[in-house]
Amino acid sequence: MVKIDGFHAVGLAMLLLVAGSGTAMALTNSAEWPVTDFSNTSIDVSEILSGGPPKDGIPSIDSPEFVTVTDAADWLPANEPVISLEVGGEAKAYPLQILTWHEIVNDVIGELPVSVTFCPLCNASIVFDRNIDGKVLDFGTTGRLRRSDMVMYDRQTESWWQQFTGVGIIGKMNGVTLAQIPSTIVSFETFRKQYPQGKVLSRETGYQRQYGSNPYPGYDDIKSSPFLFRGPTDDRLPPMERVLSLRSGDKTLLFGLSTLAKQTVLNTRFDNQPVAVFSFATAASALDKRSISASRAIPATAIYDAVHDGQELKFELKDGLAVDVQTGSSWNVLGYAERGPLQGQRLKQLDSGVHFAFAWLAFDPEAEIFQP
Repeated sequence: MVKIDGFHAVGLAMLLLVAGSGTAMALTNSAEWPVTDFSNTSIDVSEILSGGPPKDGIPSIDSPEFVTVTDAADWLPANEPVISLEVGGEAKAYPLQILTWHEIVNDVIGELPVSVTFCPLCNASIVFDRNIDGKVLDFGTTGRLRRSDMVMYDRQTESWWQQFTGVGIIGKMNGVTLAQIPSTIVSFETFRKQYPQGKVLSRETGYQRQYGSNPYPGYDDIKSSPFLFRGPTDDRLPPMERVLSLRSGDKTLLFGLSTLAKQTVLNTRFDNQPVAVFSFATAASALDKRSISASRAIPATAIYDAVHDGQELKFELKDGLAVDVQTGSSWNVLGYAERGPLQGQRLKQLDSGVHFAFAWLAFDPEAEIFQP
């Protein structure tokens, strides 16, 4: 049974009270949202539930501070997961031990305004470009969920957005889609090795939280059920199986991490494009033990374009790295060549991240499942 700790337990109690006394529409059409146009929507608002906390009850980080990787090592264990993001030659790590308690970081990296988001209930870490037609949006949490996924809002128009898809679902921005920026969940050790000059989101957030502690212990057990999820789940995969997603147009291919754990370097094709899947590194789960650093190791994985500089590469695992047969260069899980003729070069990342299967298939039921 999943236990919910601290503030999240208070939120659950609030949810049960609300669920017994009002409708989903009443949850959205409240005094909290005087600006939001709830008549302008593309969804069935009955799917929206209270997650417990009120608007901004889970506070976003709007003025993030950063420290060096050397300073971060004083409090961030080497195996803990971070969202690794590189834009315009600048690299930053956002530890999940912080994101679990805040869910959104509004930041600027490489002169690009971004929102780094993490929904623990869906295990969905997604980075968005928050510039829409020259207007920079700041995002916060509504305290609501749809299909167990966080519903965000922007402070400029108070429109509501689905975190999983990056699509506006209620209000002025209904139907607008945020652009996703490639990112990867890796261990802090992997990030520090690749980016010795990189920056790490500081624990000095202005809030007191139990950073390093998982408020959802046991949640990602493969036998668990998703929290606050309504409706049937797709029986092709266990609901809590982590999947790595690859999209091309309206097609999606999902790779179960249990499969990738057995085949850590994979050469395949999708939509007539050769791709390489790297899963030979690991990071601690953010949703297993109460202490994140004591949690089990899971694959850190990403998908890359196998055509680099006009040449199609084939990869095999050797000495803990992916070695391409054509040049003999050795590549790490972040897509960088560490050794060989292509040293310092990087493959183009193609995946849309790692999420729980139930969530992806709830929003994209036509997705294919990779069969080895």
